Amino acid sequence: MTKRPATIPMAPIRRAAGLFAGLALGLAVLAGCSSQGASTDCAVDACTVTFDRGVDARTTILGIEAKLVGAEGDQVTVEVAGEQLTLTTGQQAAEAGGFSVTLDSVTDQQVKIRVARNPGS
Repeated sequence: MTKRPATIPMAPIRRAAGLFAGLALGLAVLAGCSSQGASTDCAVDACTVTFDRGVDARTTILGIEAKLVGAEGDQVTVEVAGEQLTLTTGQQAAEAGGFSVTLDSVTDQQVKIRVARNPGS
């Protein structure tokens, strides 16, 4: 009788490798976001950013920087991808560096914008 070395089934190893690759990709995406005075909720090609008012609020999302410049009433000035935009609640999206930017809401405490990649950019 010949002894053969034990073999390990490959399917569980492939599944584990796929899981680790997915986790690494997820961590890489999260590592690409940093914030100061802001919180983000991102998908693949769009982010909702909530800026705290009264602080130097900025974040890095989708490979660009977004920051709150100022807010008065329902009008907000933000800088996205190096371009300053003045937004009003309910207006159509403004364009900046291949991104569309809309103002979702303004309160005494926070400003919420949505930044999305433009199709084809």
